[in-house]
Amino acid sequence: MKEHTKASLASGILLVVLVALDQCTKFAIASRMKLHESIEVIKNFFYITYVQNTGAGFSIFEGYGKPFFAVLTIAALVAIAYYFYHTKDRKIQFCLTIIFAGAVGNFIDRMALGYVVDFFSFYFFGWGFPVFNIADICISVGFAMLVIVYLVDEYKEQKSWKNKQF
Repeated sequence: MKEHTKASLASGILLVVLVALDQCTKFAIASRMKLHESIEVIKNFFYITYVQNTGAGFSIFEGYGKPFFAVLTIAALVAIAYYFYHTKDRKIQFCLTIIFAGAVGNFIDRMALGYVVDFFSFYFFGWGFPVFNIADICISVGFAMLVIVYLVDEYKEQKSWKNKQF
């Protein structure tokens, strides 16, 4: 139980730091830039562009409204929290914390503003990538890390199982 408390405390601190970073950057952008204003950081590659996303990732579900996103996000947060407390794997808990922080960051925007503040804008070979924020990075990186943890653990388990047979 003591180890679970330490993990929960560390995850709580990480959660607060990531949500604060997300909210502070969004506030800085929204309070200093005009909607659709863009600042070139690296020519033809990276821009800070203030947009308001009323949808989910890559603007899917645009126009579905607050109730839809409230139910969807709360269900996701409950599922993540349930899984967090029912696993002892610290790597998985770390990944889930990062995903949870991203979901909370965007949830705050959606409920308070009715949209999510996005501002990182990249262009690859002339093609624009959807504009995103710190919370989106948390969700994407956390999910990618979770997949990697599962794949590595599965590989180790299969390797161990094969070694036991011979």
